[in-house]
Amino acid sequence: MRILVKIGGAQLEQQGPRATLCQAIGRARSEGHELVLVHGGGNQIRQLGKALGLTENYHEGLRITDARTADVVLMVLAGLVNKTLVRSLQISGVPAVGLSGADGNTFTAKKLEKPGVDLGFVGSIDRVDPQLVHTLLSTGQVPVIATVAPGIGGLDGEPFFNLNADHAAGPLCRAFGCDAVLFLTDVVGVLDAAGQRLPRLTPADCERLVATGVATGGMLPKLDAALLALRENPRALVKIAPASVPSNTSAPSNTSANDAVLNALHANTGTQFTFADTAAPESRHG
Repeated sequence: MRILVKIGGAQLEQQGPRATLCQAIGRARSEGHELVLVHGGGNQIRQLGKALGLTENYHEGLRITDARTADVVLMVLAGLVNKTLVRSLQISGVPAVGLSGADGNTFTAKKLEKPGVDLGFVGSIDRVDPQLVHTLLSTGQVPVIATVAPGIGGLDGEPFFNLNADHAAGPLCRAFGCDAVLFLTDVVGVLDAAGQRLPRLTPADCERLVATGVATGGMLPKLDAALLALRENPRALVKIAPASVPSNTSAPSNTSANDAVLNALHANTGTQFTFADTAAPESRHG
């Protein structure tokens, strides 16, 4: 099974959680799965930007990115965060290669347009050339992708575009031919009004959660990203799942803390997004 795993920057900031996540990647790989990692790094961008005296501005959760901020995003995502994660994977015995959109011309970006506001160098996926990723996977490597990319036909020296990693996951999953996209995060899944995990959601369910105020704050962009991934990959397994195995999980008894990726494939973990009221058996994803 080919799995795209989207990792939030919060899971990468500290050595312990990062090492556990890398071990989970290794465990999934040892079970025969091919993995592509896509990562964020918002907190790390914020920290360096603050140290350099840059002002932060956001619109609907998106970082307004001028040319100086675009350079910081490139340095942090394709440099600090990406290479630290690659090194952690190597230490865990996982062969990995770090990429941005520019490497192998893997993907380019187009400017993201929002009515009434100029987001600057904020982009979305334009074109994807999967050849380099396919080559790496065929040789047993794990591609680790930072979502920064040049614009299509951009001139040499122009800033790279900053792409929201959650929103990039769906189009990249489709282009790379992945069978699943897992959004690993710091929550057990999407919760109902009583705080209980919802095992499965349709687009209509998501609309009701938002309309009734059950889904608010940071869950809103997670829902948007998962639904985008579902639209881009209607036959794939799409889930929001915990980046670590909770102590009260109902996963198989032999599941350990470093089994988060394998655990996310189980029906009793996280929240699956589907167009149908009842999803196809997840055993086919194992």
